[in-house]
Amino acid sequence: MKLLVTGGAGFIGSAVVRRAVAAGHAVVNLDALTYAACLDNVADVAESPRYAFEQADIRDRAALDRIFAAHRPDAVMHLAAESHVDRSIDGPGTFVETNVTGTYTLLEAARAHWTREGRPEGFRFHHVSTDEVYGSLPPDPSVKFTEATAYDPRSPYSASKAASDHLVRAWHHTYGLPVVLTNCSNNYGPYHFPEKLIPVVILNALAGRAIPVYGQGENVRDWLYVEDHAEALLTVVAQGTPGRTYNIGGGNEARNIDLVRMICRLLDARRPAGAPHERLIDFVADRPGHDLRYAIDATRITEELGWRPSVTLEEGLARTVDWYLANEAWWRALADREGVGRRLGAGA
Repeated sequence: MKLLVTGGAGFIGSAVVRRAVAAGHAVVNLDALTYAACLDNVADVAESPRYAFEQADIRDRAALDRIFAAHRPDAVMHLAAESHVDRSIDGPGTFVETNVTGTYTLLEAARAHWTREGRPEGFRFHHVSTDEVYGSLPPDPSVKFTEATAYDPRSPYSASKAASDHLVRAWHHTYGLPVVLTNCSNNYGPYHFPEKLIPVVILNALAGRAIPVYGQGENVRDWLYVEDHAEALLTVVAQGTPGRTYNIGGGNEARNIDLVRMICRLLDARRPAGAPHERLIDFVADRPGHDLRYAIDATRITEELGWRPSVTLEEGLARTVDWYLANEAWWRALADREGVGRRLGAGA
């Protein structure tokens, strides 16, 4: 297939681009190159004849029309989004503009392209979303998000993603656009932008700085290794049923405090600092409206499409820590970007 991947210079998008090119697909990477994007993330495939890059904003309809006409993709994989909850608390307008208006503009450009091409049955618009649209779960481990869980977003970020999900479904039901949707749990792994929890823990520990943990670290997340997620997304765009939603989870629930301690122990073994890195843990004021627990029931994608995660949390964290230790030049180049290393989303 020829895939148009939006946000392909970001964390998850670049994993999709790298894996898609390796699998033999042609890829057009469309990215606005905002603060969290980095073309070094796709350097391994940048010289491939199957790869092309287009710098554009998904809110720019004229640019989208030009790109669709020039490349005539067989599918759109829409990953471009503002995604950091803390930033959404401080500046919700950007999230509405990119995640809602941008998705609307992309849907209309994709629909126009699909119509011009004669409405091919094999065309897909794959919208990549988050489990955060479902709200917060109780502590009971038997309760998980399914594709039938009612939406209950609690942050400006999750509300903007919920809105975009609804737009995508509406374009399917109203206009017949062949769409598939996926809602994933928390991702982690190589190339994770250094404002998110796992890279913050790694990089602060390496620098001997305090490791901030919100509240008492009791919040639970289901962690999904980014390479497993990329494989799931490519499976869905190729095999998913139009109009269908697929939840993608890692099956790796952990409290934030336990996750932080696991990373500290990995660093103790690899970069001993004279005292355990856990001594750097600093419990700070919680995020406003912080959801207690997320957990994904991934039965549908496993039974219908045969995908399942291949990496345990222990294996994935070890790989991630090793990657950051081996790629200091990558993360140091991002350290001065706006907001990195500073507390955001305090709600003041």
